[in-house]
Amino acid sequence: METIADFRRIFLNDVPMMDVRAPVEFAQGAFPGVVNLPLMNDSERQQVGTCYKQRGQQAAIALGHALVSGDTKRSRIAAWAAFAKAHPQGALYCFRGGLRSQITQQWLQAEAGIAYPRVQGGYKAMRSFLLQTTQVAARECRFVVLGGLTGSGKTELIAQLANGLDLERHANHRGSSFGQRVSAQPAQIDFENRLAIDILKKRAAGQQLFIVEDEGRHVGRCAVPLELRLCLEQAPMVHVEEPFEARVERILRDYVVAQCADFCAVQGEVQGVEAFSARLLESLDKLHKRLGGDRHLMLRGTMLHALARQKAHGDVEQHRDWIAALLQYYYDPMYAYQRESRVGRTAFQGSFDQVLAHLREGAGLSSCQS
Repeated sequence: METIADFRRIFLNDVPMMDVRAPVEFAQGAFPGVVNLPLMNDSERQQVGTCYKQRGQQAAIALGHALVSGDTKRSRIAAWAAFAKAHPQGALYCFRGGLRSQITQQWLQAEAGIAYPRVQGGYKAMRSFLLQTTQVAARECRFVVLGGLTGSGKTELIAQLANGLDLERHANHRGSSFGQRVSAQPAQIDFENRLAIDILKKRAAGQQLFIVEDEGRHVGRCAVPLELRLCLEQAPMVHVEEPFEARVERILRDYVVAQCADFCAVQGEVQGVEAFSARLLESLDKLHKRLGGDRHLMLRGTMLHALARQKAHGDVEQHRDWIAALLQYYYDPMYAYQRESRVGRTAFQGSFDQVLAHLREGAGLSSCQS
């Protein structure tokens, strides 16, 4: 039976894959675009695992064949066959490329007449390959950290660069206390896998110098991989500087108008506005201790007034009041303190357009280390 061991080709070409691990394993970490079509469901896997510990491998295999038989077996083979026919250039895998993927491969051949390759080493080997991809890039490549006051358009700037690594996109989070999106963040493993594949593809396209937004140790609940984080802590910095009013408008657009629209698209107009309002207040409440009781209370009142106006008239103008105050009293002083502690790392600073032009020219840095 055919096996595939070229993990680089798999990820560079987005090879369609079906994961035959149990759903609980798949939920803990998987690869982008992969479809979970398990050989055994969670309950069956647990029973087989218990049998293996108590009675050994042969008994466990026999139990597995008994549990996945008859109509259950036929329906699962039909699902695998449908995937294989829809994706003839694809592959299948289990955790280590062992018994489960071999059985799936054999049943597909015997019952559906389909010869379908499995990934040698399975999920574990591909996961190791991606971890190494990020680690090697952290050692070999050059990085520039993009800083700037909140609302300066750092994420927009990253998106316009062919060598930008958008950690926020991979983490599905905007990176601040207000950064949680309507949809959930990925599991940590999924975040790491997405980032590694992005790095792999960009390096394959010839990119050797990467621009990464200044995010700290976490993007929401997703932790930046240690090797990359240590590299970024020493990297030169470029700072984008935008007028205060422009920053307020950008935050209003992204965190109020767009965020509310996202909630309404998912939950409907009425429930969406209510969920958006609750999320906004919850985000502010996270800063209660750092703002201090009086300032938090003042900002909360301003936010409640703006939300009431928005609900009644669809008018978002008054949101500018709490946005401006929050920048002035919290985010700007925090950024100034952080920048002062890293003053020796500044390589360039300028407006959005100036920074974009500078980074497109290569930031004046060499590519990869030899």
